[in-house]
Amino acid sequence: MEHRFGSDKTNSFIKLKTYCERENFKGWDPYDGLNSRVFRATPLKHWSIARLAWIQAFKRNPVNLRKILMVPKGLNSKGVGLFLTGYTNLYQLARSGDNTFGTKQEIEKQINVLATSLINIQAKGYSGACWGYNFDWQNRVFFQPGNTPTVVATSFCADALFNAYEVTGNKKYLETALSAAKFVINDLSRTEKGENFLFSYSPLDQSQVYNASLLGARLLARCYHYIKNEEYKVLSRKVVNACIEVQNQDGSWVYGAANNQQWIDSFHTGFNLECIWEYMQYTGDFSAMEAFEKGTTFYLENFFQRDGKAKYYHNRVYPIDIHSPAQLIVTMAKINRMQLNKELTDRVLDWTLNNMQDSKGYFYYQIKQGISSKIPYMRWAQAWMFYAFSYYFQKTK
Repeated sequence: MEHRFGSDKTNSFIKLKTYCERENFKGWDPYDGLNSRVFRATPLKHWSIARLAWIQAFKRNPVNLRKILMVPKGLNSKGVGLFLTGYTNLYQLARSGDNTFGTKQEIEKQINVLATSLINIQAKGYSGACWGYNFDWQNRVFFQPGNTPTVVATSFCADALFNAYEVTGNKKYLETALSAAKFVINDLSRTEKGENFLFSYSPLDQSQVYNASLLGARLLARCYHYIKNEEYKVLSRKVVNACIEVQNQDGSWVYGAANNQQWIDSFHTGFNLECIWEYMQYTGDFSAMEAFEKGTTFYLENFFQRDGKAKYYHNRVYPIDIHSPAQLIVTMAKINRMQLNKELTDRVLDWTLNNMQDSKGYFYYQIKQGISSKIPYMRWAQAWMFYAFSYYFQKTK
């Protein structure tokens, strides 16, 4: 299928790359409403219900309210981590002689800029390196001030620094990433599950979110890969086992343990699969293979339509969120199933390029049956598609 930017996917990615670099990787986020200078000037900022309603008004509105209500574009740590890993993948292409997206020297310079930025914006006052989001966040249960570190952001940022170390040999990147294990072990809460346990999402909550726990386990497993600390391997195994125990018979996972977390969605399923796979690769413990295969089968059979639409939920089509097609590419690349599922991956990517990329190069947030949101979110949309494209080209060129 030819898309509207040319006969191949290269031109599409170059447009995206140009857009992100021109913006210096800064942008808006679906959840950044509380950064509004207008809202911060009112007493509503002290009321949890008002904070939650304000965030949802920004997230759900297809019209971008951020300029009017003075929400500045910001640098999101997880977004920086995704871009950083993307450039390390592009470096691998350049090292093999493919300079389509830049020379080794050009790409390495960008890697060092992003890695330094990531180190500079880490959260302070914790046991090890860790990262949060650049905005206050309110949900139905608790409030997190801006830059509160989470296991999700920390996992992606540390992973990116490991990748930057592999490319540059800069030991500061390695040391910073390795120190993130101390944050995971010492600063996150744990919910015991018999002999196993789950990590909390952040130091401020007691949540039981399965993909978040698995991202913590993957981080510990990768740290084990480098320094062979047996404690890291044991702890990561316990988290993996806890998540396997709650896997449904059909291979699926709900999002979390709470009553209001019982949905099944595509990109968090992708997180689960890649984390279990990487845990096995880093530790040499393949006892989770059966659960992994069941989960992979469910993922491929339930979230992608014949025309290339990537569903958010397993049991309905809309909304089509940009994160879902991006995660398919990443998951297939990371679990070494890209070639086996190349036709599916191309079909989904082609539909996404035809329906979710703007002529300016950026990608839309969500396609809905009603009015869609075409706001150019940097972390949620651009960083994820940049990250996905880099894996696609790394595995297919």
